[in-house]
Amino acid sequence: MHKKPALNNSSSAVPDRSSIIEPPAAVSTPESAAGLGTPRVYTRQFWLVCLSSLLFFSSFNMIIPELPAYLTELGGADYKGLIISLFALTAMISRPFSGRLADTLGRVPVMVVGSVVCCLCSLVYPVLTSIAGFLLLRLVHGFSTGFTPTGQTAYLSDIIPAHRRGEAMGLLGTAGSVGSAAGPALGGTLANHFGLNVMFYCSSSFAILSIIILIGIRDTVAKKHSFHPRLLKVRREDLFEPRVLTPAIIMALIAYAYGAIFTLLPDLGGQFDVRNKGLLFSYFTVASLLVRLLGGKASDRFGRRAVLRVSATFIAIAMLIIAFADSRYMLIAGVVVYGFAQGITSPTLLAWAADLAHPTHRGRGMASLYISMELGILLGALASGWLYGNEPANTTLTFCVCSAMAAMAWIFINFNHTRKKKP
Repeated sequence: MHKKPALNNSSSAVPDRSSIIEPPAAVSTPESAAGLGTPRVYTRQFWLVCLSSLLFFSSFNMIIPELPAYLTELGGADYKGLIISLFALTAMISRPFSGRLADTLGRVPVMVVGSVVCCLCSLVYPVLTSIAGFLLLRLVHGFSTGFTPTGQTAYLSDIIPAHRRGEAMGLLGTAGSVGSAAGPALGGTLANHFGLNVMFYCSSSFAILSIIILIGIRDTVAKKHSFHPRLLKVRREDLFEPRVLTPAIIMALIAYAYGAIFTLLPDLGGQFDVRNKGLLFSYFTVASLLVRLLGGKASDRFGRRAVLRVSATFIAIAMLIIAFADSRYMLIAGVVVYGFAQGITSPTLLAWAADLAHPTHRGRGMASLYISMELGILLGALASGWLYGNEPANTTLTFCVCSAMAAMAWIFINFNHTRKKKP
C-alpha cells in the first residue's frame, strides 16, 4: 500500500485533492472486523445508507404520478414535458458541485443536502399554485437528486471492494427501488382518499426520516474541510471525469427512455383507464427491484459490457411493446420488461464508473455518470413531450424513438473498445 500523504497545513479553502479520500482498505471500521481481521463487506453503515436511500426515493417519487394532473388543473397541460425535464436539468447542473463537495466536505453532508431540499420542496407545493411557481419549484426540487445519490454511490465506492461493487450497487439500487415502488402507490392512494396536500406532507415526512438516519453514518473522507464559498467555484476539471466517458455515453442514450416513461406514463395510464396511475410506476420499480441484485452480481462475474448488451436489447424491446400497446395489459407488460432491463442497467453502469474513476475523485466520477443520466432524462422528457403533443395517436412514434436510442446504446457497447481490458 502506498504511504498516506502528509497532511497539508495550508489554510486555503481549496484542498489538496490527492489526499482527500482514504484508500478503500483503510476505510474499515471496528464493526467490520470479524475477529481474524477480515473486513465485513456489508457493515451497519452500508445498511443505514440503503435505508436512507429507500426513504429518500419514496419521498420524491411519491408525488410524480399526480403532478401531470395537478399541473393540468393549474392550466399548464402544455407544459407536462417540463415536469421531469426541469427536475433533471437542475439535477444535472448541480452534479459538478455535489461531486466536488463530496470529495471535500464529505459524502454524508452531500446526502443530507439532497434530503433537506426534498423535504422543503414537498412542503411548498401546496403553497405555490401558479404555473410559474410550480415550474420554478420543480427546478429547485431537482437539486435533491443532484446531491443525495452522488453522495450515496461515492460512499459505497469507498467502502466496498471492487469485486463486489456491482452487487453492492445492486443492493443500494434495490433499496431505492423499494422506495420508488412504494412511493407512487402510496402517493396515489393518499391523493385519491385524502387529497394532494396530505400526499405532499407525507412526502416531506419521508425526507425528514432519511435525514435522521444519516446522523448515524460515519463519513469516509479522510481529510474533511469546513465549508467555504470558494468550494463552490467549479473548475473545468470538476465538470467531468474523463475516465468514465464510456459508461457515461451509454447512460445518456439509455436514460432517454426513462425521461419519456416518467413524463408520459400517467397519460398512457389515462388512455387505458388506469385509475391509480401510481401503480404503473410501481410495476416498473418492482420489476426493477427483482433483478437489481442479480444484475449487479452478474456484472461482477461476467463483465460490465456483457450485461449491458442484454439490458440495452430489452430496453429497445420494451419501448416497442409500449409503442404498439393496444390494452392496459400490453402497456403493463412493456413497463415490466422495461423495469427488468433498467434494474440490470443501473447497478452495472454505477459499478463500471466506480471501477474507472480515480479513488481520490470518486465523487466527481459518480457525479459525471449522473450528469449523463440527467442529460438523457432531460432530452427524453423534452423530446417525448414535444413528439407526443397531448395526442394519443403520437404514442407509437414517441416510443419508437426511445427504442432507437436504446439500439444506439447497444451499438456503442459492442463497437466501442477504447479500453482493451475487461471493465
